[in-house]
Amino acid sequence: MKFKLIATAAAVLCLGFTAVTAQETPITKRQALMKGIGGAAGALGGIAKGEKPYDQAAVRTALTTISTNIKAFPDQFPAGSETGDKTKAAPAIWEKNAEFRAGAQKLGSDAEALLASMPADQAAVGKALQTLGGSCNTCHQNFRLK
Repeated sequence: MKFKLIATAAAVLCLGFTAVTAQETPITKRQALMKGIGGAAGALGGIAKGEKPYDQAAVRTALTTISTNIKAFPDQFPAGSETGDKTKAAPAIWEKNAEFRAGAQKLGSDAEALLASMPADQAAVGKALQTLGGSCNTCHQNFRLK
């Protein structure tokens, strides 16, 4: 009896996991990753503008989020995910995929370099944000629909 209960519970959990996984499309995955990057950039921006006090842990977390998310980001654009609800992905992502991936890799490398040198104050966070912002802006100009 106990075995049947455990087996039934496991089956229900597997079905629930399958339903949740099936809803997670490449578009929703990449939007979630980008939302994380945007939130991290916002946290750095708050420090750079003096709206929030310098907090080394917050800076480390933000840079880590950017570095981690951007590494996974380019893999969320498989063939067939060019269109869909609320996607702002430009066709250039698929047409110039190597360039797109190189841009993501540059942002990741910039974030890792900043993590290694760790901005030590508000002014350094501002400079770090300028470095990251250049990569972000280039990608958004070339690979995001207006």
